[in-house]
Amino acid sequence: MPEHKHEEVIITKKEVRITPKQQKSETQSSKATSAPKDELLSVSESQNTKDVSRKEKTIEDLPGVGAATAEKLKTTGYNDMMSIAVASPGEIIEATGMTESAAKKIIYAARNSLEMGFETGIDVLKKRENINRITTGSKNFDAILEGGLESRAITECFGAYGSSKTQLAHQLVVNCQINEPDAIGVYIDTENTFRPERIKQMAESKGLNPETVLKNVKVARAFNSDHQMLLSEKVEELIKQGMKVRVLVVDSLTAHFRAEFVGRGTLAERQQKLNKHMHVLLKLADIHNVCVYVTNQVMAKPDQFFGDPTEAIGGHVVAHNSTFRIYLRRGKKGTRVAKLVDAPNLPDAEAIFNIDESGIIDV
Repeated sequence: MPEHKHEEVIITKKEVRITPKQQKSETQSSKATSAPKDELLSVSESQNTKDVSRKEKTIEDLPGVGAATAEKLKTTGYNDMMSIAVASPGEIIEATGMTESAAKKIIYAARNSLEMGFETGIDVLKKRENINRITTGSKNFDAILEGGLESRAITECFGAYGSSKTQLAHQLVVNCQINEPDAIGVYIDTENTFRPERIKQMAESKGLNPETVLKNVKVARAFNSDHQMLLSEKVEELIKQGMKVRVLVVDSLTAHFRAEFVGRGTLAERQQKLNKHMHVLLKLADIHNVCVYVTNQVMAKPDQFFGDPTEAIGGHVVAHNSTFRIYLRRGKKGTRVAKLVDAPNLPDAEAIFNIDESGIIDV
């Protein structure tokens, strides 16, 4: 019995000696085979976590923005990081009532989260490959614009009554649906000029279903300048609902501003308000790749003895905020003349076109 016990002890010792070596070799082999996979998994998991956290970052993640502040921001149209990043401190203060330093802080944080900064000319060129062009219906007119009205830009057409500004507005909300049947045209009507019957005529001439085209045109009647500005801000809500807004028409841009602000004493206030309105339109065009078309009224300059005395309303504010400016006027024998007077990349040029029941056509 004692010998048997001794033998057991020896065997136990041997097992104890062998076990660490086996464990060591097994550990080394497992490291050699499974460690790289584990490392790859951990790297990919951490990368996925970073990507998810970046994608899921909302305005509630901004410093100093609680539930109450977030609700105030959302109710005034600041629903995502981009809308806050491109806002001014004054706009954020007006929306939330926070201090200037707090407003600057959340704007700075939003910009950092989106990595906004400089980009190369090549990057800008690639972005411009996504520019959409909407035909006017006239090849002559399209030629002076290199293919039609651009998205990510404001195109202003000014001219006297009967110069076809509103006809072009109707034509654009129809033509944007030629290649994209689900495209949406938004029409902000300030002078009660929108006519669905005209849309129907134009749609039929293009071989489109008039009912479908009319359903894809979202019309809103603006009764004053504040209402007009509010409607332009609400266009972003349509985009966030999944609508493919391709054209935004404001017909006309200056009618309410001209009627409400009378006299030199109100000129500064009018221009400041108009400037803010156009900045909203430009931001909407740029961020969401929308073609913004605005019509503008004109006035006659009685002190001008030579040349055309017609001048657009809105002064330098409208002129500087418009990417393209086109002067429309009546031509000979019922024709219309479109003169490109300002563009960042195109020379001044003229085009003659005509209008009939089908819409805008070549002469």
